[in-house]
Order: sequence, then C-alpha cells, then structure tokens
Amino acid sequence: MVRVLFVCLGNICRSPTAEGVFRKLVTEQGMERTIDIDSAGTHAYHINEPPDQRAVQAAAYREIDLTRIRGRKATLKDFDHFDYLLAMDEENKHNLLSIAPSDLAHKVRLLMEFSNSFNEREVPDPYWGGASGFDRVLDMIEDASRGLLADIRARYQL
Repeated sequence: MVRVLFVCLGNICRSPTAEGVFRKLVTEQGMERTIDIDSAGTHAYHINEPPDQRAVQAAAYREIDLTRIRGRKATLKDFDHFDYLLAMDEENKHNLLSIAPSDLAHKVRLLMEFSNSFNEREVPDPYWGGASGFDRVLDMIEDASRGLLADIRARYQL
C-alpha cells in the first residue's frame, strides 16, 4: 500500500480538492486498493468541517465528490503512516518540515513538483478569490496528480 497525504493550510480548499482529484484518478485506474489517500491542514482552523462549498461545487462539475471529506490537522503520526506528504505551497511545506522527524523529512514535497504542464511551484489558495480560482486550482491539481501517479507507478513498480 502506498499512502499519500495532501496538505494545505486549513484543509478546506486545496488539499481536499487534491484528495478528491487523486482518488478519482486512482479509482479510474483500478488502483484504489493499492493507494491510500487523505488530506490535512497545517492549522486546526476547520477540524471536522466539510470543504469550502465553492471547492465542492467546482469539483462536482468535474464529477469529483468532496462531500465526505472533513478537515483535520496534520500530525506527527502522519510522517510514519504516509509515503508522500504533499504540500500545496512553500508555507505549508515549511510548516510540515517544522514538525517532521529528521529521518522522515524527505517525504515532504510540493505537489506541483509532479506537474508536467504548469511552471508554478505552488497551488494558489483560492479562498479569497472568485470561482475561477477554484477552476484554476483544479486544472493544476489534475495535471500534478497524473504526474504523481506516474511517479508512484515507477517508484513502486505498480
């Protein structure tokens, strides 16, 4: 089992979107029993809350269901459990690295490192913008998710 955790600040916009996008991709490839997927935030702002309604609506338009996801905070245990801890931006990467055991810090990366079509290193936070920001985030995450799945297949020979 390969385990992937997507991480943003509050776990209501970008990381649940990434969880939903990647879950759909993994399911379409028939790999849902091979890859475990979750999301978390580096802050406890939205514990047990559903994703932002704008994220839910934008994802639903692409037949991605985010309604079962609930916010949680990333913990020290996540470093033992997950193979990939993928931050949406440098701030959250830094936040993860600040709590990471030194021997497990290598698991922390930026999601956009796996992108094939975007030059951006960070997934922008759409929270303060309009609906188009959520669509842009979806485009970026979908692209990076395909690259991530290719990396997992190559690394784990799946």
